[in-house]
Amino acid sequence: MKLLEGKVAIVTGASRGIGTGIAKVFAEQGANVAFTYSSSEAPALALEKELNALGVKAKAYKSNAASFEEAEKLVTDVLQDFGGIDILVNNAGITKDNLLMRMSENDFDSVIEINLKSVFNMTKAVQRTMLKQRKGSIINMSSVVGVKGNAGQTNYAASKAGMIGFTKSVALELGSRNIRCNAIAPGFIETEMTEKLDEKTVQGWRDGIPLKRGGSPEDIANACLFFASDMSDYVTGQVLNVDGGMLT
Repeated sequence: MKLLEGKVAIVTGASRGIGTGIAKVFAEQGANVAFTYSSSEAPALALEKELNALGVKAKAYKSNAASFEEAEKLVTDVLQDFGGIDILVNNAGITKDNLLMRMSENDFDSVIEINLKSVFNMTKAVQRTMLKQRKGSIINMSSVVGVKGNAGQTNYAASKAGMIGFTKSVALELGSRNIRCNAIAPGFIETEMTEKLDEKTVQGWRDGIPLKRGGSPEDIANACLFFASDMSDYVTGQVLNVDGGMLT
């Protein structure tokens, strides 16, 4: 028996990196996957095809999670196409790094909007369905930066720390209806975004991690799988650091 057999999951920002990893692991474990992308249409359609080949139903939706209206429409469309929603993974996110003294108001606002407001938009949009069925798992993709902060990332750190406060509050609000809400705080995860960085810098980061390696999207996806499945039925309001021991 697969861990997510017959469940329906929404994963935001799944056309690359961690989001793609989550969508794949969920589909391998029997979930039907609705996922969003903002601009990378070709990779999104390729992923849709790959997931459908695993024998589950999968569909890509072009949707901006930072828009309240688009989040509402997405959930309406997914309910129509899939008939229900059991799992929500709020993974859509961007970075616009700079020292505070050089950061523009727009760089701050857009990161908060896409990373944090999207979590409000999507959670509010799915909660009606989850309340009706008295079951659901919401997983928010935070970051070690949201736990400990990072120079040059005040906007990103604020968005990811805000996500943790939001997660704990939702867990308290919706727990009586058997809806769970947890957060994952990834450490240094190696994706196509990190491939563009200087190898020496990256190796320096690896050396500073107790497990001596960067994480993979699958490492994060497996933690998501735990929170999405019934294995974590008695776990809510938690932040799981998946960071190779970075914050130890």
